[in-house]
Amino acid sequence: MIERLVPSTVSCEAARHDIAAAALFPEEAVLLHGGTEARRREFATVRHCARAALARLGVAAAPILRGAKHEPLWPEGIVGSITHCRGYRAAAVAFSKQIMTVGIDAEPHGPLPAGVERRVLCDEERQWLTGTPEGIHWDRVIFSAKEAIYKAWYPLERRWLGFDDAVVSIDPEAGRFHARLLVDCPPALREFTGRFLVEDGLVLTAIALQA
Repeated sequence: MIERLVPSTVSCEAARHDIAAAALFPEEAVLLHGGTEARRREFATVRHCARAALARLGVAAAPILRGAKHEPLWPEGIVGSITHCRGYRAAAVAFSKQIMTVGIDAEPHGPLPAGVERRVLCDEERQWLTGTPEGIHWDRVIFSAKEAIYKAWYPLERRWLGFDDAVVSIDPEAGRFHARLLVDCPPALREFTGRFLVEDGLVLTAIALQA
């Protein structure tokens, strides 16, 4: 489903369940030292999805390692993002000459726990929630949007972006969201626009900035 939220120049692959046959390169397996079998299957499935998406771009299979903030390290000339939640794993990649950055996120469609809601939402977002259309947990959509924003932001700025550093507004009818960043950054990165989808028990959000 994530491919419905990004331009055609972004290659996507997703799985609704872990893939038992998904293999890891030795360099990747080292990253899971001490992890559970469930974590290994999830980790391997996400990288299986990433390699399948890269293959559509003509990029040969190679280890996908992690950076300082556990972000995936992509081959030269590639930008991308991965996500995983209960019942969904996905990857989205593109050539950096076409797409500047990608951020995707998947969440189970349900309300945010009270403690999480207090940390994630600002007053402006809480006010908007008081008049939202029924049937969708919009607090979860905002949370997911902020996760996608961070994933798109970090590769460009290489610094932390907190939940309270972005104010998200939602256009329910258009299936879009807009974020206004409250941090000192280049003018081109002060606003992000993305798309969202709520379907089949999932909330999906995505950002893809054209190069």
